[in-house]
Amino acid sequence: MLDIRQLHYFVVVAEEEHVGRAAERLHISQSPLSRQIVQLEEKLGLTLFERSQQRIRLTRDGRTFMTEARALLTHANRLESLARRLGRGDEGGLCIGYLEYAMHSGVLPNALRELRADRPAVHIALYNQPSDVQLEGLRQRSLDIALVCEPPPLDDPDLEAAQVLDDPMLLALPAGHPLAEKQRITPTDLAAQKWIGVMHQENALRHDTFIAACAKAGFTPNISMEATEPLAALGLVAAGLGLTTVQRSLRHQAPTGVVLRELSWFAYRTPLWAAWHKINLRPLVEIFRKTLVETSCVGREIALEELAQ
Repeated sequence: MLDIRQLHYFVVVAEEEHVGRAAERLHISQSPLSRQIVQLEEKLGLTLFERSQQRIRLTRDGRTFMTEARALLTHANRLESLARRLGRGDEGGLCIGYLEYAMHSGVLPNALRELRADRPAVHIALYNQPSDVQLEGLRQRSLDIALVCEPPPLDDPDLEAAQVLDDPMLLALPAGHPLAEKQRITPTDLAAQKWIGVMHQENALRHDTFIAACAKAGFTPNISMEATEPLAALGLVAAGLGLTTVQRSLRHQAPTGVVLRELSWFAYRTPLWAAWHKINLRPLVEIFRKTLVETSCVGREIALEELAQ
């Protein structure tokens, strides 16, 4: 195996055509430098220099070798520079799993915008996957970060998580609905209405959780129609087909013809968690994890609470 240091010494001696000047340039003594060149020639089985009392010059084979040695040293310097950039998290790639509402809510886009502002060379690959697939991806190291509806168990041996969204739900009504203009909407008002349920393919338990939250609030929703995701449900509301609830973070995506109202007495919320592997092998993953938590709604709320204390 070639010694990078010996190659560097060889190139400097070849450029100076004088061992003394090369030694000064390299800040070493002449004798050790001469020994390094001889050792390189012996290792290669090749005479690199024609030697005289006044100067040394490359042989024809030495000139050929010189071209390749320079190219190798240039690549070695680039490789070292790349390693340092990777070590700082300035370069490399991230594989991120996510759920739709991680995108719609702005949690993921905001974090990516923050990351790209400081590290424009980072390559991002996004994978829209169910939570269980994402968590398995973390275990198999095919994903770096997962955005899931429920965190892994607290005693999980491999994974950790932090909540990045705890979204209150808003009531969505057709614009011409009698309740749209009512000053205060009560549970009794909602009991008699037709509802559009959202049957999340991601987590069927969320439907049951919604029904339980309604019962706790004092009414049972009469679900006459179901959609598989919230934006589709809003489209049905705009068509006057019923009422639904939608995450507050999606309020800007409500179509024309939909009125959104806050219900202070309705406790149902939509959470989102960022998960990652406990053993972090790359600085870039840790940098993005911190960015994701700090730019999230939950992260900002925690920061404001800490400032207030």
